[in-house]
Amino acid sequence: MSSRLMPAVIAVILGTALAVALFVPYVARQYRRRGKLGVGHAGLAFASLVYGFGLLAYVLLPFPTVTPGFCADASGPQLVPLNFLRDMQREATGTGMSAVLGNPALTQVLLNVALFVPLGMFVRHLFGRGVLTTALIGLGTSLLIELTQGTGIWFLYPCPYRLFDVDDLLMNGLGALAGALAAPALRAVPGQREVGEPGAPRPVNRRRRLLASLCDLMIYHFSAALLSAFCTVAVYAAHTGLFSADARLAPDLPGYQTAQVVGIVAPWVVLYLVLPLVGGASSLGQRAVRLRVVGDGRRPGAGARLARGLLGTGGYVLLQQLGQVPGLPDAAGYATLLGLVSVIGIVTTARRRGVSCALTRLHVIDAREPLTEPAPTPPTSTVTQ
Repeated sequence: MSSRLMPAVIAVILGTALAVALFVPYVARQYRRRGKLGVGHAGLAFASLVYGFGLLAYVLLPFPTVTPGFCADASGPQLVPLNFLRDMQREATGTGMSAVLGNPALTQVLLNVALFVPLGMFVRHLFGRGVLTTALIGLGTSLLIELTQGTGIWFLYPCPYRLFDVDDLLMNGLGALAGALAAPALRAVPGQREVGEPGAPRPVNRRRRLLASLCDLMIYHFSAALLSAFCTVAVYAAHTGLFSADARLAPDLPGYQTAQVVGIVAPWVVLYLVLPLVGGASSLGQRAVRLRVVGDGRRPGAGARLARGLLGTGGYVLLQQLGQVPGLPDAAGYATLLGLVSVIGIVTTARRRGVSCALTRLHVIDAREPLTEPAPTPPTSTVTQ
């Protein structure tokens, strides 16, 4: 892989990983701030993450190898403003506009401006900052990058492997300013328009119900991955030490298999047994998209709350994990079947009730709708004869 392509690939991989990790919090924030999830806004937010990692990758990578003569060619900082004009004169190879535009020094300057244009656009459009504030943020970001380069990544290297250049600082700031001025163009991206007040109830549609299920699955798998990693590290530390060469033998360590089981089972118990009993029938994914599961005018009973979770995402996750147990391969097929039935139920049932709610006699409403209490039963009068 070429040195120019590698930073872009790294940026896409890391940006995607961070987007997955932040997906549920982002969805929850959008539903509370905007009333819904805008596809266009989500796309721009994802692009900003990839751009941020790309910016870091292009200014820091590739990391050099420290050799005995590593610092022999290291140069000091360039602190003369507009020194690139002298560089242009020195590297000029002809006359006319084509020679000027092809000058390597000018090309470097234009790249430094263009590199920070997206930063200015994203900061102003996504975070609502003014033009001056956005330009200052761009200038501060550039200063941080230049200091990182000028200190050899904050003294991790014995000397800088890239030059601190005040012209880069000025051109990056100019690029951020240009991006801030061009930011209104991002309004043309579809899927960003806000309709109605964020606090007003919205219809319970297919996309919203499916998004809630996706959030539930992501919450479980992310929690299980984190807990499994923590338990594995604990096993390493207890038996071999974190940096021991024997750590590669982790599957053979006492307690390793138990740690993996705990990492898988504990999140399921919390999400699909404890929370339904303590926190109500609505799952965390449903709460993220501001949905509420209710009974006929009253809070669902404990049995209905548990059954709803086990017939929905909780049952799917349980069967999926059981399918990985030796001797229970058919469970994975049942998980797929339950998943298909659940999706079809969301798409076809009235008011997107879904199979699990229909079987437990529950309903899904917008969390911003006021709850209707059942009418009180009139007291029975006793007639004395």
